Amino acid sequence: MSDRKIGENGPEVFPIGLGCMSIGIADTYSSSVHGDDEAVALIHRALELGVTLLDTADVYGDSERQVGKAIRGRRQNVFLATKFGFVTRGDDTRAIDGSPAYVHRACDASLAKLNVDHIDLYYLHRVDPEVPIEETVGAMAELVKEGKAKHLGLSEPAVATLRRAHAVHPIAAVQSEYSLFTRDPEAELLPTMRELGIKLVAYSPLGRGFLGGRFRKLEDLEPNDWRRNHPRFQGGNFERNVAIADGLTNLAREKGCTPAQLALAWLLHRGKDVIPIPGTSSATRLEENVGAAKIELSEREIDRIANLTADVAGDRYNAAMKSLVNR
Repeated sequence: MSDRKIGENGPEVFPIGLGCMSIGIADTYSSSVHGDDEAVALIHRALELGVTLLDTADVYGDSERQVGKAIRGRRQNVFLATKFGFVTRGDDTRAIDGSPAYVHRACDASLAKLNVDHIDLYYLHRVDPEVPIEETVGAMAELVKEGKAKHLGLSEPAVATLRRAHAVHPIAAVQSEYSLFTRDPEAELLPTMRELGIKLVAYSPLGRGFLGGRFRKLEDLEPNDWRRNHPRFQGGNFERNVAIADGLTNLAREKGCTPAQLALAWLLHRGKDVIPIPGTSSATRLEENVGAAKIELSEREIDRIANLTADVAGDRYNAAMKSLVNR
């Protein structure tokens, strides 16, 4: 499968990127990267496999520093994306800061941690409802003029907000949750992005692990795994979603691939403007994910896969996190 452009006339990237959240936050998932050596080795393997898009964020613990360490001497082979916007208040609760002054402070801090002189794709992690998007993107556009950022992106914006932002400065990519388990972008967001020439970078493309066939029971997750508080992992939702994932596993067996590869291949076939960024802490899983780029699907297979996963149980976020998207 051919590489995919960022923006209308931007650089090309390998069709599957690497999400680097688990590289920086050791206690987020049951299996996360522990230590610099493991993180660097994983990223080096991704680059060896042809992956070019590395996606991190300033809120992902130590991820930016570890990514920066891994790409030292390999910067020319990397399309580097990071995100800003989350801040911690004095009472240890999180908020969003999209103020122009913070845009500049956050970018400088990320450049220092990444140890680079520019960021290829700089995202607003979530929209700040207290700051007009024109002001936030206006400040981000100043970063482009200064050479600190090459392309701009938004994560989980409402369609109207995206249009307003794009009028201030071209938005090259929108990051949104998109998978067989979360097809929300298909209703309004993706059509608008196609109209404007914006690419969709799909996070959690494996349904937070369900679509890889990784879970049989809730106890498969460590006690501190944040997914235990996720609606799709709670109560009867978990068992229903495992059953859906089992059906995907059966289809994958027919196809001669893994369920994770089938789920990623389905996303890749949604259009050349969709770029999934699965995260992993395992080199074996990484190789498996990258292999999805070689899988071709017929229209009949695409429909069978989509129909199988149509009845996912539970919301994609709890109420607090859901309030941060589509605004």
